[in-house]
Amino acid sequence: MRDTETDILYEDENIIVCVKPANVDSEKMAALLGDKTNREIFCVHRLDAPVGGVMAFAKTKLAAGRLSDSIREGEFNKKYLAVVSGEPEYENGSFEDLLWHDVRGNKTYVVKRTRRGVREARLNYRKIESTNYRGGRISLIEAELITGRSHQIRVQFASRKLPLWGDGKYGSCINGNIALFAYRLSFKNPKDGSLICFTVMPPEVLPWSLFKKSGKLVGTEAYNE
Repeated sequence: MRDTETDILYEDENIIVCVKPANVDSEKMAALLGDKTNREIFCVHRLDAPVGGVMAFAKTKLAAGRLSDSIREGEFNKKYLAVVSGEPEYENGSFEDLLWHDVRGNKTYVVKRTRRGVREARLNYRKIESTNYRGGRISLIEAELITGRSHQIRVQFASRKLPLWGDGKYGSCINGNIALFAYRLSFKNPKDGSLICFTVMPPEVLPWSLFKKSGKLVGTEAYNE
């Protein structure tokens, strides 16, 4: 049963799956869940603070270790919805870049050569829909992370002149919240190894509400499978 008060989608003795609101730090979300459950909650993956969406947290150290193993083994699948300025050249594609994250400035850059701190970044994307907005074109994109790097989706699209809506750090001229939402998460449940999947659509506010097909993408309710 979904706990709508704190937007908990699923909970058992090992994990909690919830929807992190935008502008809440991932560690802060773990602390809020800890206050609710009166126990220590372990953060095993992260979303950028301005980004909302589905997250899984561990309730035990053993579950945290198993989820971390799943992440390392590529069994932790995350998909995002994003609104970008412009339209990608192809309807479907992949991005591969070398990224360097400036910790002091909290900003990631695409670089051409490997050096200390540079990491490979890969994602797949597909364009769902494009529409006109204030004299230009914007596009609703689904992005699937193959690697998980700091600000990866934001900088990989921005480096191709497709900045995310509201992402002034990476070149957007549109004011507002960053239009990036972690809408689908699937992984093996530490309890029994079964595959579980959760899907939640972004709120029906700008810019998501500008797209007719977004609500039909995978449905509007969270679910397990």
